Amino acid sequence: MYTGVLLASAKTQVFEAVLGFLPDWVQFPVLALVVLAVVASWVVKVRRRLARRRASRAGLPLPGTARPGQSGADFLGPYAPPRRQGDRPA
Repeated sequence: MYTGVLLASAKTQVFEAVLGFLPDWVQFPVLALVVLAVVASWVVKVRRRLARRRASRAGLPLPGTARPGQSGADFLGPYAPPRRQGDRPA
């Protein structure tokens, strides 16, 4: 029977069950730490996005990235074997 109330996800139910076992004086700091962790992750994500945008606008290479046209396993960086004289760059 539909009551008009959305059902909580399994994660929410587990989180509420764990909080239900804690005393009230512990529940509030735990909730505050969870909120703080979420906000901190958002701040880190925004800062990385801004740094990436600034680097791309300034034409600077981003740290830890390959040259244009190369990515992932194509870019070995300092671990690449030395080139032979007859080899062509890829």
